[in-house]
Amino acid sequence: TPQAAEAPASSAPAAPAADPGAGTDPAGAKAIARSMMSSYGWDDSQFSCLENLWNRESGWNYQAENPSSGAYGIPQALPGSKMSSVADDWSTNPSTQITWGLGYISGRYGSPCSAWAHSESVGWY
Repeated sequence: TPQAAEAPASSAPAAPAADPGAGTDPAGAKAIARSMMSSYGWDDSQFSCLENLWNRESGWNYQAENPSSGAYGIPQALPGSKMSSVADDWSTNPSTQITWGLGYISGRYGSPCSAWAHSESVGWY
């Protein structure tokens, strides 16, 4: 049974201000995520794991919603409202979702590649 994603540690960086509409397509969302990774101490080698993980979870669609579980957004937070710990615009702002998701990955798995390995092993993260 998939476990619900927990809120990231309070040390997670705040979501950067983004232009309205920034990251609403997969390429833009990936660019936002790549720009945030160094603030978690991850180098670019971790990006392919993050890309694979969120391709599987949501296709990098900030409006993705799992019809059976209710998981929401790019990181598929369950429930999606957990992302309000970053900002109240969690349902519409890819940057907020990515910030929350990277914090969750950092706190629970340590790195995107560890999260991807877990997902590959059991089918969820």
